[in-house]
Amino acid sequence: MTEQDSIMEFPCDFPIKVMGMAAVDFELIVAEIVRRHAPELCEAAVKSRHSKEGKYISVTVTVNAQSKEQLDNIYMDLTSHERVIMAL
Repeated sequence: MTEQDSIMEFPCDFPIKVMGMAAVDFELIVAEIVRRHAPELCEAAVKSRHSKEGKYISVTVTVNAQSKEQLDNIYMDLTSHERVIMAL
């Protein structure tokens, strides 16, 4: 599939939700990984929420995506990190 076949139009704001075990540094880890591919990421684009019982944390990062390739690379880096349970 080529970029022209994509239903998304780039650039666009794209939210990425990342889940992991609750830890004080998880949000920083996620932001650091995303910044490798989207260096302009600002602090306001990163939001986190703990699960009801506090065991897990979800971090939503909204990036200004420039291409499908950029998003694919972000997802690959996130899901390959040992602390990331899931990225949506």
